[in-house]
Amino acid sequence: MADDPESIDVQTLNKMISERQVLLIDVRETDEYEEEHVPGALLYPMSYLDGDYLPQITETKIVIMCGTGQRSFVGAKQLMNEGLSDVLNLEGGIEAWKEASLETEGAALEDDIPEPE
Repeated sequence: MADDPESIDVQTLNKMISERQVLLIDVRETDEYEEEHVPGALLYPMSYLDGDYLPQITETKIVIMCGTGQRSFVGAKQLMNEGLSDVLNLEGGIEAWKEASLETEGAALEDDIPEPE
């Protein structure tokens, strides 16, 4: 059985994204993802998570994220137990991402767009 996954903070993930060093997987459910997510994150809900269906990634790390870091920790550990390496957990999830005032996209933000007059 694999050890626990390493957790990273949002600033580390943001740097990895800007340097194109990461595959970011959001394991929340579809409605949560559609409401708001990190740009570039791939939706792969925990209810369907299976390492056999992920692309074979060797040159970058895989970061798993959720709302607060709890589901993603479980998901990262599951993928590690399935034999994937370089799998990391995003500490604090999208809540920490938003708290750091980092960019998100999704339906929640569409409410902030003023209607044309």
